[in-house]
Amino acid sequence: MSHSRFTKLVPVLFVLLWSTGFIGAKYALPYIEPFYLLFIRMLMTLAVFTLLALIYRSSWPSLRQGGHQAVTGFLVHACYLGGVFAAIKWQMPAGIAAIVVGLQPLLTSLIGWQWLGQRLRGVQWMGLVMGLAGVVVILLNGQHSEVITFRPEAVAAVLIALFSISFGTLYQKRFGGKVDLLTGSIWQYLSTAIAMALLAFLFEERHVEWNITLMLSLAWLVFGLSVSAILLLMFMIREGEAARVASYFYLVPPVTSLEAWILFGEALSWIQVVAIGVTVAGVYLVLRPASGPAR
Repeated sequence: MSHSRFTKLVPVLFVLLWSTGFIGAKYALPYIEPFYLLFIRMLMTLAVFTLLALIYRSSWPSLRQGGHQAVTGFLVHACYLGGVFAAIKWQMPAGIAAIVVGLQPLLTSLIGWQWLGQRLRGVQWMGLVMGLAGVVVILLNGQHSEVITFRPEAVAAVLIALFSISFGTLYQKRFGGKVDLLTGSIWQYLSTAIAMALLAFLFEERHVEWNITLMLSLAWLVFGLSVSAILLLMFMIREGEAARVASYFYLVPPVTSLEAWILFGEALSWIQVVAIGVTVAGVYLVLRPASGPAR
């Protein structure tokens, strides 16, 4: 497969993989506490990336570059995943948490505009707003029977997750472009593992009920998400503009809704179907090539 064809296929694979994250967490969390789950997941992921780096004889980053990768990992993995997991643990509905972190493409675009000078055309801003509107409708339409609770610590946690994934994406774009994806990921997951270890050993009892469901879920979270999806994300960040990459996150809730409909028989209303169309149209506007100079 040519490089150009692979590059076009990467966003599709990323959205499909990233959208399954809730499935693995949904199956795993009844048997293990969230921070301890993330800690074990990071250790397993570190082992996989170390083995791959040795097999492919990947070049190791300098200490300075490794430090930048550690910051990216702390933001993109530790703060984002830890913030979302903590918010849900503190009784924030998963759909509401997803809406808040769904602001990421807009926030990333705003920060990138100021920090990296990445200007967006008016039609791209409209696409970002359309995508957000579609995501909000999709998620709120599934909140009929859920009691919404806004504990202060949950709100703080999900806001930390939102700003962390946004800054982390831009930080990687600015400082991580020349680092090997495999060895760079080792630094990222090393800093994440340390952060999760501190949280798990300070605030959790670390009791685990090992069973086949937990083991299969953990395996998917490691190989499907932490290895495959993150490598695709880092590749997209390296190859494209931050705002264009971030816009793909808008497609995750629609794809997740479709997966839940197919796999679990969850209801999919006509309003959600229309909202999925609006979201896809919004992402298209962000990604559509410019026909003239940016305004």
